[in-house]
Amino acid sequence: MKIICIGRNYLAHVKELDNDLPTKPMFFMKPDTALLPVGEPFPYPDFSNKVHYETELVLRICKTGKSIDKETASEYYDTITVGIDFTARDMQSECKAQGHPWEIAKSFDYSAPVGEFKAINKLKHPDNIAFGMKLNGDWVQQGHSHDMIFDFNTIVSYVSRFVTLNPGDYIFTGTPQGVGEVHAGDKLELFLEDELVFEFEIK
Repeated sequence: MKIICIGRNYLAHVKELDNDLPTKPMFFMKPDTALLPVGEPFPYPDFSNKVHYETELVLRICKTGKSIDKETASEYYDTITVGIDFTARDMQSECKAQGHPWEIAKSFDYSAPVGEFKAINKLKHPDNIAFGMKLNGDWVQQGHSHDMIFDFNTIVSYVSRFVTLNPGDYIFTGTPQGVGEVHAGDKLELFLEDELVFEFEIK
């Protein structure tokens, strides 16, 4: 399986990091070693001093597709959850300044904790999915799928032009505003609508 991540997909987040607004989906990939085993804490990496959380809706692909039409893209995913795209922000900034790729800041081990997947057609508002994250009991990120610059079908269609999608692949769909740092001892709780789908600590 592969993990595909969409960057800069919420206007407010683009503005908070002072980035340029994308005209088409931006994507990068993480290896399967980026998944955090359920029940395990996130080990703070020893190569960074500034790790940020980015809370995102995550689609799971349910059938193989290549060059998928936007109109039929919804047939290729049927479950969703919430995950974290952990980012070594200090390393990312260094890579950008040098004109280097920045997978090293995004694709490290355990950088993609993912919650329990739920059937999209069982959600209360499948056309406008609410999600969020609490840090040490306080809300720090909350978003809705209708605020995305590129919707699910656009993302699936666009990515499949370049990469064949297979059952079990994950697509992280971007983060809303409110990203911030984590520290050892922090507790993170991820919510899909009003349901807790994953929780873990930073060690």
